[in-house]
Amino acid sequence: MKVLVIEDAPDVVEAIRLGFALQWREVDVLGAERGEEGVDMVESERPDLVLLDIGLPDIDGYEVLREIRAFSDVPVIMLTARDDTFDKVKGLELGADDYVTKPFDHLELLARIRAVLRRLDMPAPRSRAPSFRSRDLEIHFDTREVRVRGEPVDLTPTEYKLLYHLVRNAGRVLTHGTLLAKVWGREYIDEVDYLRVYIRRLRDKLDDEPEHPRYIETERGLGYRFIVER
Repeated sequence: MKVLVIEDAPDVVEAIRLGFALQWREVDVLGAERGEEGVDMVESERPDLVLLDIGLPDIDGYEVLREIRAFSDVPVIMLTARDDTFDKVKGLELGADDYVTKPFDHLELLARIRAVLRRLDMPAPRSRAPSFRSRDLEIHFDTREVRVRGEPVDLTPTEYKLLYHLVRNAGRVLTHGTLLAKVWGREYIDEVDYLRVYIRRLRDKLDDEPEHPRYIETERGLGYRFIVER
């Protein structure tokens, strides 16, 4: 496996390389000290995962992520010295898969990397249940096809898993922790910001307005419910 670290601090890159050498020897660690160099290496080296620092000397990590997402779905974990909710949400909304705050323990970082790879490699849930319809929304569980007003909706695997669990429990409130455990894994049960970002993405793709929801209803401080059509 190949991991690209886009980070301008050589000691951080070396610590990450050492951590892999001790715990995961099959991983080849590449380094890029500048954002544009990192974008070029994503295209030329085709890494299996990118560790991306926010504070880079030429362009910031958010711009690097925008450029990467223009041509690649490679998993990206953001690295930052700031544990700020705004920074975390911004990275997730731009397409980051996870977020680790520096300084980090290398075992924690490896656990996050394994969790991201496991989640992305995990097939979306299938079901033999009949197709589901609610207003303009139609879901075919056997093919994992989602349509709104007859038009196909392009969902990421994570977005589909989230919708699947909401729909299969329609009418019931699923707590933040329950949804995070089912979709992301038990390591993420406290990461409510992740859930909020993906709920917002789902609503956008389903043309669902949070102020007047037709599909996904917020139970403030508790979780979310898929609305049963009456």
